[in-house]
Amino acid sequence: MATETVAKPKTSVRVHVQKFGTFLSGMIMPNIGAFIAWGFITALFIPAGFFPNEELGKLVGPMITYLLPLLIGYTGGRMVYGVRGGVVGAVATMGVIVGTDIPMFIGAMILGPLTAWLMMKADKIWEGRVKPGFEMLIDNFSAGILAAIMAVVGMLVVGPIVKAFSDGASAVVQFLVLNGLLPFTSIFIEPAKVLFLNNAVNHGILTPLGTQQALEQGKSILFLLEANPGPGFGILLAYSFFGKGLAKASAPGAAVIQFVGGIHEIYFPYVLMKPMMIFAAIGGGMTGIFTLVVTGAGLRSPAAPGSIIAVYASTARDSYVGVTLSVLFATTVSFLIGSVILKASKAPAEDDLDQATHRMEALKGKKSSVSAALIGEGVGASGVAVLATPIKNIVFACDAGMGSSAMGASVLRNKIKAAGFPEVKVTNSAIANLSDTYDVVITHQDLTERAKPATASAVHVSVDNFMNSPRYDEIVELVKASNTDEEDAAGATAAAPAAAETPAEAAAGPADILVADSVVLTGTATTRDAAIDEAGQLLLARGAVDSGYVDAMHEREESVSTYMGSYLAIPHGTNAAKDHIMKSAVSVIRYPNGIDWNGKEVKFVVGVAGVNNEHLQILASIAKVFTNKAQVAQLEAATTVDEVLALFGKVNS
Repeated sequence: MATETVAKPKTSVRVHVQKFGTFLSGMIMPNIGAFIAWGFITALFIPAGFFPNEELGKLVGPMITYLLPLLIGYTGGRMVYGVRGGVVGAVATMGVIVGTDIPMFIGAMILGPLTAWLMMKADKIWEGRVKPGFEMLIDNFSAGILAAIMAVVGMLVVGPIVKAFSDGASAVVQFLVLNGLLPFTSIFIEPAKVLFLNNAVNHGILTPLGTQQALEQGKSILFLLEANPGPGFGILLAYSFFGKGLAKASAPGAAVIQFVGGIHEIYFPYVLMKPMMIFAAIGGGMTGIFTLVVTGAGLRSPAAPGSIIAVYASTARDSYVGVTLSVLFATTVSFLIGSVILKASKAPAEDDLDQATHRMEALKGKKSSVSAALIGEGVGASGVAVLATPIKNIVFACDAGMGSSAMGASVLRNKIKAAGFPEVKVTNSAIANLSDTYDVVITHQDLTERAKPATASAVHVSVDNFMNSPRYDEIVELVKASNTDEEDAAGATAAAPAAAETPAEAAAGPADILVADSVVLTGTATTRDAAIDEAGQLLLARGAVDSGYVDAMHEREESVSTYMGSYLAIPHGTNAAKDHIMKSAVSVIRYPNGIDWNGKEVKFVVGVAGVNNEHLQILASIAKVFTNKAQVAQLEAATTVDEVLALFGKVNS
């Protein structure tokens, strides 16, 4: 696995602005689809649209006045304080909507997260002080009272302030347009893109103002100030003809990705490797904007990503010629300026692209899978990226957060401790409970796509075998690369033997989680479903679950297999089935002849039901056994229940 430590960027004004821009874009980007939907409806059904329809045109006003701001307010609140924050944020946003007569996007971006933050602080005041039985009453009324207060504040205070700001910003835009000064915004926008500061400008100001302008005029030039693919495309074409070494060889492919795919970040390293190329980007950007001003062209809605396909899909009915000329002229000018700069440069550039890519990743704060295509690395052989900052939190996520993820976490925790990094926290969780606070997220390959939305900033690793996946060794190497400096690498290695002896951290459970009556040495089932029933019946006989939990065990198996590797399967219920668990319990059944488990041979079935993580200690012990081939062989040869319990260790202590 190719790994490389990327320097952690120093905290600076740029970093703070970058984080602020990321937060702003986090409120807008998830709702871009709604903006585009509004744009299509507007383009089709308003009186000046392609298919004027008075009845369907009634959708336009309510969508931009209520739907879009409420979505933004909810998203902003949810980012700060989950669903609870999203709800109070949406209510507060309603106040600022009613208090003005313009689309209140900026107001939503203020009140949504602000109200959620206040809710979070308020909840901490009475946390642990509410008497049992009154929790729901306090939660609901506190949210309702705060949301109502903030809605009034939004209507009477925030709304008028934001309207004044919007009017002022609109006046500035009009002044720039009327005086031919709008093209000069490229002096700020193009460098901001390369430094990853564009989100604060584009999604924080241009998209809200552009949407308001589009409502009034049917289109807006502001949507294309940053999204025009022409400047970057021209730079990549210049490198394709006049570049040197790796930069020239990789530029044509990068040009296709940038122009058609809309991934603008792929041209940033080409600018960073030769900073003078920023003038090509600025020149192209100014030319494109000037063309839009002259032709009066614009887009109906944001073009995201900045692909030529997305640009044309959002182009206003009367603007196709102007938009085409804007992209064409921007490409031409940036190509000409870039070509002159490259031809005048005498310095060799064989290794510059690699160095510039790493500088870009340092600015961004993490590895880029897109830029990795430029230099042929950046992710491991199996696709594991390298983080720019030390890894502190790793989570295994499965549907219920109960069985397979707990065992996988135990296996990896031991490996990481053995490598000398006991400070790295390895936990398990249900996918529904994930938050974007982890550095690495590990899931079964069938669940990865479900985990990504809640943990967008993490490195995601997919496995098909929780017990002995080769990806675990890659993750250990990732931790070594991200957490070890060259000067203390020897110290970490020396600490490894001691760390290996540290017992796995697991919740201590009560003394009856696994009892002799729940261990069967010769199971009677011959199929997967029958084995699940047999394991579930043992849990049912213990009074640990009700019959609904056994049904949920089958439901879980249909969605994602609980086969773990090493002849082991651990069927358990879904996350929604936790209400069917009365107490923690584990059942163990051995099938000497083996049974077919989705094409895999299984000889040991461990049924799991857990409350408050009480079962994690026994799962950690089971995981340790099944990663040791000699101990698996001893389990196969065991003739008494006591031998099985002894192999699992003092799991109930």
